[in-house]
Amino acid sequence: MKKSGNLMVLVLLMTLLSVSASAQCTFKNTAFKGGETLTYNLYYNWKFVWVKAGSASMHTVQSKYNGRDAFRASLTTRGNNRVDEMFVLRDTLLCYSSTDMVPLYFRKGAREGKRYTVDEVWYDYKDGRVNLRQSRMHKDGTVKTITNTSNDCVYDMLNIFLRARSFNPEGWKKGHVVKIPIADGNSVDEAILKYRGKSTVKGDNGYKYRCLELSYMEMEKGKYKEIVRFYVTDDSNHIPVRLDLFLRFGSAKAFVTNIKGNRNAIEAVVR
Repeated sequence: MKKSGNLMVLVLLMTLLSVSASAQCTFKNTAFKGGETLTYNLYYNWKFVWVKAGSASMHTVQSKYNGRDAFRASLTTRGNNRVDEMFVLRDTLLCYSSTDMVPLYFRKGAREGKRYTVDEVWYDYKDGRVNLRQSRMHKDGTVKTITNTSNDCVYDMLNIFLRARSFNPEGWKKGHVVKIPIADGNSVDEAILKYRGKSTVKGDNGYKYRCLELSYMEMEKGKYKEIVRFYVTDDSNHIPVRLDLFLRFGSAKAFVTNIKGNRNAIEAVVR
């Protein structure tokens, strides 16, 4: 009986340990719901002139991942024929997140100029840690797979965006920084979200919005490089109204054209 009791205690401890990593990464979603669709006009800076480059869209739906209730979010950018003559831009990002914001899966297919890669990240939560399987496929079809383990929560650039929308910025001062480990198909690197204050931004839908300004920055050659600057509505939705993209080949901007399926009333419109 004593051995049986000890075995039961051991099994219980292992079970608690296996879910602890997942539990510590949970976060309450207050910003969006399944069915939200956001669309954007995309502009590209060509020889100091901003030209219409195409479109971008983000869709979030209620879904399942390995039998678990989840959100599936996708972000797609598409350059038009005019820009294709200068530079081909085709990015598709996909992620699955649990309903309490625990990252489950990430994929990024990126065609930028002559470069094409597909990154994937699978998340597993066992033994009190976050266990990652990461893969990068190159244009020639070669695939490199690695594994990583962390005692801390790890995200990718789309899963952290979903979570960040529910951050409470009350009390944040300009320059406030949130540090986050970010995974892609090749590595896990330190990144930050930097709060830059508030501003008013006009979307391509004709509305002006009070916005919070946030920079997503990744470590590169010993210093942080800005990758994307988000202007999100200063209300409980935190909808991205404008995105400034700092790409390898230049810069691009996206301005919202339509918002559907938002969870909360949009209170950030400037009237």
